[in-house]
Amino acid sequence: MDLENFHVAVIGAGPAGLYGAQQLVKQGARVVILNRDIKPGGLAEYGIYPDKYKMKDGLRAQFEKILASPQIEYLGNVTIGKNGALTIPELFELGFDAVLVTVGAQGTKWLGLPGEALRGVYHAKDIVYHYNKLPPFGAAPFEIGQNVVVIGVGNVMMDMAHWLIRDLQVESVTAVARRGPAEIKFDKKEFETVGANVDLLALDAEIARVTPIMLAVSQDPVAAKNEILAGLPRALPPVSTTRFLFDFLASPHEICGDAQGRVVALQVENNTLVPSNGDVKARGLGTFRKIPCDTVIFAIGDSVDAQFGLPIAQGEFVKNPAPRFPIEEISYEAFDPQSGAPLEGVFLAGWARRASTGLVGVARKDGTNGARAVGEYLKTLPHPRGLNQALLREKLNAHNLAVISQDDLKKLVEAEKNEARLRGLPEFKFATNQEMLDAMCV
Repeated sequence: MDLENFHVAVIGAGPAGLYGAQQLVKQGARVVILNRDIKPGGLAEYGIYPDKYKMKDGLRAQFEKILASPQIEYLGNVTIGKNGALTIPELFELGFDAVLVTVGAQGTKWLGLPGEALRGVYHAKDIVYHYNKLPPFGAAPFEIGQNVVVIGVGNVMMDMAHWLIRDLQVESVTAVARRGPAEIKFDKKEFETVGANVDLLALDAEIARVTPIMLAVSQDPVAAKNEILAGLPRALPPVSTTRFLFDFLASPHEICGDAQGRVVALQVENNTLVPSNGDVKARGLGTFRKIPCDTVIFAIGDSVDAQFGLPIAQGEFVKNPAPRFPIEEISYEAFDPQSGAPLEGVFLAGWARRASTGLVGVARKDGTNGARAVGEYLKTLPHPRGLNQALLREKLNAHNLAVISQDDLKKLVEAEKNEARLRGLPEFKFATNQEMLDAMCV
């Protein structure tokens, strides 16, 4: 079936959305990308560590090629959702035949601990956005002290350690893990950026402390330590005296503050390990201790945005448990558990489908497969609804939005390249939307 006259709204222009749009075009459909940010790229633009210039430039080149397709229209600086310029039902009223939601996981996951509102408590996502200069985070102040606790032991924790150790050069960074050394989640490559700052004597002492608990569940402490330090031989030379520490078998219980509302410690509950269905899980012992610190950063994953307008369960948009259009046995269809029915024509991909799962390569595959599911759905429709382009523009103009096109993006790219050359920098980004808008008007 020819999909040439069908129009799909892709909401979000991260890797899942852009590669999803590319796949929809391959299937013959026409695509309008509606992006909250001025720039496309999502976490490929604002989530990868700033000094990975080669990786970012390669991805940007791919994205520019996708957006150059005559079957794709890019509309940036447009928010979709309950508090946005348009809602999903309004997109269908305008004549879109399907909607592919690739907005990522814009919410932040917290533990609900006492003290989370204290000064010096942050979520890693906000800090990643800050050092990557995503408006408004790029211009926002962050009060980072000298002794920082990062909750989590995945690659996001390593990004935090990278920034804290090599850029801010704080006194200490302590990674707090609910489970033990055998359950670390970070990659060896990410460890290489900060491995030289690991306090090896402190790590030996920490491994010794938890060894009896590990042995009780048949875990090998020596193998676990070797896995943690696997990236040490290729570690970058240190640029600071920051001590990088690990604190295992510790569940955050409370963030303690002083009279000025500033963080002074993280109280944790001591854990043990117990067998669970072929794996191990942490169980609290009912004993507590405090880790002195002046900053706490949560690096425990993300959740979707509750204001977007789709049903949510356990931090994710709800998927159809019995999909009509599964791809590789995965459901990409949004679902309303109250009515017990799928949301007709609404599909999910990338982190919008499954939060905090994989990086660019995973998002590319998921966006592509989500678009394939959309294509199968479109084949069941008797005819296109007929997109009213003029009414779409009219509705956006009614919100007094500075809607960004592909031509605008080209001007912004050139302006930032010129600024980088003038400042002698490998890369430059405007930190606010207004600066970007001004640069495009020059």
